Amino acid sequence: MRPIIRALGGVATVLALVTGTTSLASAETEPEAQAQGAPGIDWKPCPELAEVECGTLRLPIDWANPNGEKFDLAVARRKATDPAKRVGIMVVNPGGPGGSGVQFALTANGYFSPDVLARFDIIGFDPRGVARSQPVKCSIDVLNKQPSLYPTNQQEFEALAAYNRELAADCRAQSGPIHDHADTGAVVQDVDALRQALGEQKINYYGVSYGTLIGQQYAERYGRNIRAMVIDSNMDHSLGTWRFNETEAATAESSFGEFVKWCDRTESCALHGREVAKFWDDLLDRADRGEIVDPEDPSYKVTAQDIIGTAFGAFYGPRWAQLADLLVALDAGPAAPSSFTARVETARNPFPAVFCQDWSVPVRDYREFSALVDRTNQIAPHMRGSSLGHRATAGCIGLPEKVNNPQHRLKIKNAPKILMMNSLYDPATGYEWAVNAHRQSRDTTVLLTYEGWGHGVYRRSDCTRGATDDYLINLKTPRPGARCAAVEPPPQSVASPDAEPVPAGPTPGIPGWLK
Repeated sequence: MRPIIRALGGVATVLALVTGTTSLASAETEPEAQAQGAPGIDWKPCPELAEVECGTLRLPIDWANPNGEKFDLAVARRKATDPAKRVGIMVVNPGGPGGSGVQFALTANGYFSPDVLARFDIIGFDPRGVARSQPVKCSIDVLNKQPSLYPTNQQEFEALAAYNRELAADCRAQSGPIHDHADTGAVVQDVDALRQALGEQKINYYGVSYGTLIGQQYAERYGRNIRAMVIDSNMDHSLGTWRFNETEAATAESSFGEFVKWCDRTESCALHGREVAKFWDDLLDRADRGEIVDPEDPSYKVTAQDIIGTAFGAFYGPRWAQLADLLVALDAGPAAPSSFTARVETARNPFPAVFCQDWSVPVRDYREFSALVDRTNQIAPHMRGSSLGHRATAGCIGLPEKVNNPQHRLKIKNAPKILMMNSLYDPATGYEWAVNAHRQSRDTTVLLTYEGWGHGVYRRSDCTRGATDDYLINLKTPRPGARCAAVEPPPQSVASPDAEPVPAGPTPGIPGWLK
C-alpha cells in the first residue's frame, strides 16, 4: 500500500469516535436478554500486565438465536486499589468504533484519578468484532483496492458502491457471522451479560466518543441496572445522512478556526504573524496540483485530504504546535527534517462493520452525493467538510439501507441521573450533538460543558475531573448548565502515547486507526 502521511509523527490521538436485528427504539417493551446461565469468568493475569486480570465470556453471536454459534468476549479487570472503599465495578469503553476496552483497562491507572481507581474495579472489554473479541478481518488485497472516496461522476460512484459490497462480502467470509452482528444493540446486550457474569446488580459506566452510544443505548434498555454513568464526548444517534454530515462539517471547521486563533495569539506557533487560513488554503491548492511531496519519500505526492486528515487528528489533542510545525515542514518541501510517512498493512477493519449497522446513511446516486459534498464544503470551506463524517458515510454507500440498529431519538427511562460531558470545540463529536442528545433525555441527563478544545473531556482540567469523580463516587451531579473553563493546552500531547487507549478509525487517514 502506498505511504500515507502520519499524523504528527505517530503521536497517538486522545480517544476517538461504537440485538440481533431489533431496534432499540422499542427496547423498553422487550424482556431482558439473559446470558444463558451467566457463567463466571476464569480470571488469569493478563499476558501484557500481570497486575490486571484477563478472561473471556462466551456469548451468542446472534442474541435472537441464543443457542446458536458463540464467540468469546475478551474482558480485563483492574481491581480497586483500596478494597475497603470499593464501590463496585466500572465498565469502560474508549470509542472508535473499534477501540479496545481491554487495552483501556490495562492503561487505566494512567487515565483515571487515584480516587476512582481506589473505589472501582475497572472492567474493560473488547466489543464483539474488535481486537481480541473475534475481530472483523478483511483480505489485505481487497482493502488495498479501495477506489477514491470522492467519486466525480456516476460511474465512479457506482464503482465505490460495488467496492463497498465486495469488501463487506470479503470481511464476512474472513470473519464469519460476527460481521453481521457487530452493531451497538448487540454490544449493549453483551454488557448486561457481562454484568450478570460478574454477579453485579448494578454497573457504573464510563464511555467516551463512540462509547457514549453504548452507554446511551444501555441506559435505554437496562437503565435500572445502572448506579452511575458518564458519557464523555457524545454521539447523537437521531441524525440522518444530511444532518450527520452537516454537523460533522461544522464542528471540524470550528476546530480549524480555533487553531487559527491560537496561532494568532501565540508567538511560539510556527505560523504566528502569518495569515494562517490563507497559508492553509494555499497549501491545499498546491497539494491539489501535485506540488506537495512527502518529506521522507519525495516520490509520494501528498494530497489535500492527507493534510486535512492529519490536521483533523491534531485537533483531538489539540496538538496545535505540532500541527503548525508539520504544515511549515510540508510547505518547505523534501528538505524538511521530519518524517511523516508510514507504510501501512492491515487485515483488521471493524469500523464499517459497526458503523454501517448502526447508521442508515443512504446516498443513492452521484447527484445526491455531489450535493452532499457541496453542502459540507460550504459549511467547512477550510476543512472541506469533515474527514470523519465523509469517510464514514462513503464507506456505507452501496450497502443495505436497512440496518440492525437504526437511528432514533434517545429515550431513557428507569435510569438514575447520567453525567454527559462535551467540549465546545470537539472535531469529532460536536457540541451540538451533546446538546441535542441532552435535550432528548433532559429528565435523566445532566450536561457539563467544557469551554475548551479537543476530544474527550474527563482529564482536561481539575474542574472536569473533579466533577466527574464527585459524581462517580458520591453520586453528586453538577448543577444544570454547569460549565468548566477552558485550559490552554500544553505544547505537547496531554499524556504520553502509551498511556492512551487508541480506538480504530475508518481509515488510516483518521485518528486512532490501528495496524
